[in-house]
Amino acid sequence: MKILLELFLAFARIGALTFGGGLAMLPMLKYELCEKRDWVTEDEIMDYYAIGQCTPGIIAVNTATFVGFKKKGVAGGIVATIGMVTPSIIIILLVATVLNVFMGNEILSHALSGIRAAACALIASTVVTLAKKGITDIICGAIFTAALLLSYFLHIPSIAIIAVSGAIGIITGVIRRRKKV
Repeated sequence: MKILLELFLAFARIGALTFGGGLAMLPMLKYELCEKRDWVTEDEIMDYYAIGQCTPGIIAVNTATFVGFKKKGVAGGIVATIGMVTPSIIIILLVATVLNVFMGNEILSHALSGIRAAACALIASTVVTLAKKGITDIICGAIFTAALLLSYFLHIPSIAIIAVSGAIGIITGVIRRRKKV
């Protein structure tokens, strides 16, 4: 029961204190789960994050579900997920009740502009962190470059890029293994 409460509180804290979406949450997920609590390794959090990116839904919620499941099975996955979404639900309900009143407010507009800029910086920082861990050789570099170009310029669906990238990873892994034998 204690671990379930810890899961809920850890993910509620992450959900309440990070802004800018799933990518902006990665530094806090890494700190809270890898460094502070030692629940998962950096490689595991990156794998969960990558899988969370590939599956339907919100990346951070998917990641919370994976970590919770690892720690305490189905109950852990459910509790971690509830912990992650609870602060957002509360904040969205509060904001929705007053948003129309303040939407034309110039100060709020400037604040949101600053928040957007900070969120972009957090996302850029996360991309650099992911690139350092994920681009391990020339093949991965080529996959990264191709995926970036295909998604940005040709607007190829993410699922197609992920599926082809996974297939390329499998093929290159099999070829490398055969060369070693």
